[in-house]
Amino acid sequence: MAPGLKLLLPPTDLVPDSERTGLIGALPRALRPYASLMRVDRPIGTWLLYWPCAWSLALAGVGGKWALFAWLALGAFAMRSAGCAYNDIVDRDLDKRVERTKLRPLASGRVSARAAWALVVGLSLIGFAILLALEPAAQLVALGSLAPVAAYPFMKRITWWPQAWLGLVFSWGALVGWPAVTGFFALPALLLWLGSIFWVIGYDTLYAIQDIEDDALVGVKSSARALGDRARLGVGICYAVAVLGWAAAIWSVRPDPLALLALAPAALHLASQVARADPADGALALALFRSNRFTGLLLFLGFLAVGLSSGA
Repeated sequence: MAPGLKLLLPPTDLVPDSERTGLIGALPRALRPYASLMRVDRPIGTWLLYWPCAWSLALAGVGGKWALFAWLALGAFAMRSAGCAYNDIVDRDLDKRVERTKLRPLASGRVSARAAWALVVGLSLIGFAILLALEPAAQLVALGSLAPVAAYPFMKRITWWPQAWLGLVFSWGALVGWPAVTGFFALPALLLWLGSIFWVIGYDTLYAIQDIEDDALVGVKSSARALGDRARLGVGICYAVAVLGWAAAIWSVRPDPLALLALAPAALHLASQVARADPADGALALALFRSNRFTGLLLFLGFLAVGLSSGA
């Protein structure tokens, strides 16, 4: 092969997490596998974990505690990063057998399990430090998430609906935000949480579509596999229940039909996802999944408008 032609060819050892490109590629080589474990180049997970926290703060009326939005955002980043590393520790043997994940840092041996555990502990300490700044009621609620979080990676081996368990975990911030503002737990937080659970089931079913074939090969269960060709219908039902839950949360704060209009932009956006979804198109499903960061923003603006106007 001519030397010039060899220089033009792409490197053959690039990993799926693109450690030699983008944000991770800008880091020193020794740090790249750890950044990959944390998915720092894929912030969508942090956004999806953060939005229920922000919704709850907003619907509670903020109470002048605007700094909480920043603190809980940092907490969402730290805990999502810790969760990704923990998930990779548990799944490292499965990841070796799946094309999309076989070159992840733990599965490929670029990071040891001991080093990954150290990363999980360090990130969890950041989350704990933020927890100490919250109201006692919010602290207790947040601590209640530890057991569901620890169990989540095993759910895909047990149930066809691991997405439902992820919904419990990724929606937990909705339970924390309200007492962080008010100092006590209340019904609106519970209704927000219930609505968010079904939102997560819907969008994670879209995400799981891209892995249907690999999941079938290694025996991993998912809602996308369970639903098959009915995945679009399943996502639509989940999104509809989510909107009903959020509507009930708004009504519990401000029982005014006009207040429910705050949900209209997000509801239309979710409907457009369902209309476009195709169980046979993994790339489209991934794009629709990622668009839920915008859904979260639309909901945040609606909840903030209701919360500030109601004096919750």
